[in-house]
Amino acid sequence: MLSRFTPSILGLWTHRNLLWQFTMRNVEIKHKGSYLGLAWSALNPLLMLGLYVFVFGYIFGGSFGMTENETPIEYGLGIFLGLTIFHFAAEVLGLSVTNIAGNPNFVKKVVFPLEILPAATVGASLAHMITSLTLFLIGMVFFGPGLTLSSLWLPLILLPVVLLLLGISWLFSALGVFFRDLSQFMQFLTMALMFSSGVFYSAQNIPSAAWEYLRFNPLLLAIELTRNTVLWQLPLNYRHYAYLCLAGLTTCLIGYAAFKRMRPAFADVL
Repeated sequence: MLSRFTPSILGLWTHRNLLWQFTMRNVEIKHKGSYLGLAWSALNPLLMLGLYVFVFGYIFGGSFGMTENETPIEYGLGIFLGLTIFHFAAEVLGLSVTNIAGNPNFVKKVVFPLEILPAATVGASLAHMITSLTLFLIGMVFFGPGLTLSSLWLPLILLPVVLLLLGISWLFSALGVFFRDLSQFMQFLTMALMFSSGVFYSAQNIPSAAWEYLRFNPLLLAIELTRNTVLWQLPLNYRHYAYLCLAGLTTCLIGYAAFKRMRPAFADVL
């Protein structure tokens, strides 16, 4: 399977300029027609950060229970970090199902590398996440406990998440051509994913009966690993990280293999 996957990586690199153009196109389309344009990429997460700190930190007095002197600001930053990673996944899921079905003109072009379209969706969503993470890190420096060397784990933790979502994007882009109702199911799937990914709670608060199933959710582990290493400055759980890497790579391989297998039938359906 690795030999089949290698051409996809080489193809993305070969068509990197095209991938960049479609990624920027997707970013611009999201803010097209608004007065502030791309400024919303930073303004919207900043407004949400203030809202989460005020509502969950001060009004509800929430706490992850990770430290004895956890402040409302730290709790709000934890919520914001979890939601940033979740929104990355939710945006990819929501857009993937129409990547191919919504672009029939590209399907009919034999020489066009269709795998670029799902990858560009991941790229645009990644750009939005990086903007939010930058604001989170600034909040950590000025309002939170500050940054330590353990924060360097952040890009290494997010790398398998990108691979995971790239595979999911390839898979759902292909399935969306044949099952148009899939876009309706995505609303339920993203909601279920939010409540099962530890966005508003810590993994240590999950009952043992539920943990038996939720521990296999790679997004839950990614959020937990990032909060532990960056926000709480705790040692990395290498076993969870190894599973996250395995899940990301495996999903990417399966997603590309499924996309490649179903691609010849796209033109017949569309």
